[in-house]
Amino acid sequence: MVNFSKPTAFFFALLTGCANPSRTTDSLYQQLGATAGLEQLVDGVLVEIERDQQIVHHFKDTDIVRFRRLLIEQLCQLSGGPCQYTGATMQESHTGFAITPADFDNLVNHFIKVMSAQQIPVTTQNALLAKLAPMYSDVINR
Repeated sequence: MVNFSKPTAFFFALLTGCANPSRTTDSLYQQLGATAGLEQLVDGVLVEIERDQQIVHHFKDTDIVRFRRLLIEQLCQLSGGPCQYTGATMQESHTGFAITPADFDNLVNHFIKVMSAQQIPVTTQNALLAKLAPMYSDVINR
């Protein structure tokens, strides 16, 4: 007969397992490294943009410090983090830039390159890109 007044190793293991959920249940925000990870991601993407002659001209009059802050906020909110995006809508902020599908694709490729270099798992990369994909129509040819 089992004595339920004393915790058994089985129940202890079961409770411990429930108290420490696996990484797969972490939010996308946590999988991306929380705020520090998003800052690192955005900084890497900014370096890639600076090197990209096809799209860098779109940023010539941009306040990069403000842009960095807003992009971190946006990625934080999109990924389920505690941030609130305080910038303009994607339509408002991209109007007049005439961003082409190729420009958009370049930016996506920069995100992928930086995430890969930072050893972010492909499933996490895909989850973030899926959050960004609906913005395509708000950004292209405005």
